[in-house]
Amino acid sequence: MANDTYGLLDKERIIAGPGFNRWLVPPAALAIHLCIGMAYGFSVFWLPLSKALGIKEAIKCGPEIGFLGQLFTTSCDWQISTLGWMYTLFFVLLGSSAATWGGWLERAGPRKAGVVSALCWCGGMLISALGVYLHQSG
Repeated sequence: MANDTYGLLDKERIIAGPGFNRWLVPPAALAIHLCIGMAYGFSVFWLPLSKALGIKEAIKCGPEIGFLGQLFTTSCDWQISTLGWMYTLFFVLLGSSAATWGGWLERAGPRKAGVVSALCWCGGMLISALGVYLHQSG
């Protein structure tokens, strides 16, 4: 069957046809690896997020505010140690999603998996932005 009988995201469309420019593969691989590396780049956000309300100096939470209270409060800044738990959660979810959805990736192909992962990544960033917005506007 010709490539035009398959949907745009179907696994069968990943087979290179005659005249395919193989130099397109390294930039795509680099883009994927840069996305994976973003997990490590999260450490860049720790300090600014720990001063989201105080800007220059962090506004400390009182001793009466527990761990969950620190996550949802709008009266004091997040502690770096609390933000570290988000980093840990990121890697736990990354590993568990790879284990859970790895078989689907093999069946569906990299195009569908790439679109789904991009939607999940963007959705996570939007949820994170909403969390920061709600933290600052409380």
